[in-house]
Amino acid sequence: MEHQTKIIFIPVIVALVTQLVKFILYSIKHGWKLEYALTHGHMPSTHSAIAASLVMTTGYLDGTNSAAFLVAFVFAIIVLDDALRIRMYLGDQGRYLNMLIQTLKIDTKKYPRLKERVGHRTSEVIVGIVFGLFLTALLINLWGQN
Repeated sequence: MEHQTKIIFIPVIVALVTQLVKFILYSIKHGWKLEYALTHGHMPSTHSAIAASLVMTTGYLDGTNSAAFLVAFVFAIIVLDDALRIRMYLGDQGRYLNMLIQTLKIDTKKYPRLKERVGHRTSEVIVGIVFGLFLTALLINLWGQN
């Protein structure tokens, strides 16, 4: 497999496997529904796994002194920040708006309940990173450097 193809393929495979694991874990807890295959949030974080995989793959194949590695690293920081902090603020806003609608006795058909859990817990992000790095190392070893 070509060098450039590995940089794309490995993180995509990591994302698919992570999402499958998330689907299985979520289904065990909440029952089986096909729509859970595309769920956001929960364990493990697919966003974190793919970001970690992209950083590791780029660093391994292009070197940690490359511009591509720096771009992947900055991208990963943005993704992780979004998964943890920004989405938590969205969840807080959803919770407060839901309380306001309930308190004001507003028509819930016109203003349906907002999702309150939009982001990841810290443990979900950490497991996503570890899972992504583990799968990436496994795939790199299976395909070899060249």
